[in-house]
Amino acid sequence: MSEWDASPDDDEAGAVIKTVARQLRLWREAAGLSRPDFGAAIGYGDELIASVERGRRIPRPEYLDRADEVLGAHGKIAALKEDVAEVRYPKKVRNLKKLEADATELCAYNNSVIQGLLQTEEYARGVFSARRPPFPAEELDRRLAARVARQTIIDGSAARPVFSFVQCESTLRRSIGGKAVLRRQLEHLLEISALRNVDLQVLPLDRDENSGLAGSFRLLRLQGGTTVGHVEVQHISRVIADPKEVQLLDMRYGIIRAQALSPGESTALIEKVLGET
Repeated sequence: MSEWDASPDDDEAGAVIKTVARQLRLWREAAGLSRPDFGAAIGYGDELIASVERGRRIPRPEYLDRADEVLGAHGKIAALKEDVAEVRYPKKVRNLKKLEADATELCAYNNSVIQGLLQTEEYARGVFSARRPPFPAEELDRRLAARVARQTIIDGSAARPVFSFVQCESTLRRSIGGKAVLRRQLEHLLEISALRNVDLQVLPLDRDENSGLAGSFRLLRLQGGTTVGHVEVQHISRVIADPKEVQLLDMRYGIIRAQALSPGESTALIEKVLGET
């Protein structure tokens, strides 16, 4: 699948796509245009027009803009771009993005790779490319686009949400995507660490105690006062809402932060590793 193919197993996205498809067909028919004539007018083939109108294909923004112009919809069709803006991403990514948007604080510990919200596009591509069995090229691009879209939540001009990241030192030295990609990634970490609503810490490899050996996890403190956890391993992505399980993760994260270097010391270590790379 490409990011513009409709997933048959995604009911939420399917409902949006069907509604958009119905509107496009009704506008075309009201204008008295056949599918081939409409396709010729907006610069797309009959097969793609049929796929869009049957809900098998998500219309791209430029498709909707051209349809709006040709059908004289005066912005009514172009406005549908907002409805399809996110349904092209996998459901678990959309759900996670909703939680992130509702969070006042996001905390994350990672011991395998750089946290997804902190990854450069090149580094993220390297992470996805390392997957075995490999993703098809279109699926890789779809996941990469979804990851980059989530990163817009980190905005240095905003006071909320507050971010706390702890990276195991091993993630700073793991050359995913090659040395040049790693260098740019380390530079990006330094840029992010300078934002006023971000605390970035590193847990050194020489620590005698490391409470993060069980793996990476996240905590999201939501606006209503609830805290949820999130873990992702292999092909499983799980949101944890049980208060007892969340409390354990919360305690563990506090211990990991205490074991890690301070933000200032962490910046110095990232600069040191960058100089060695």
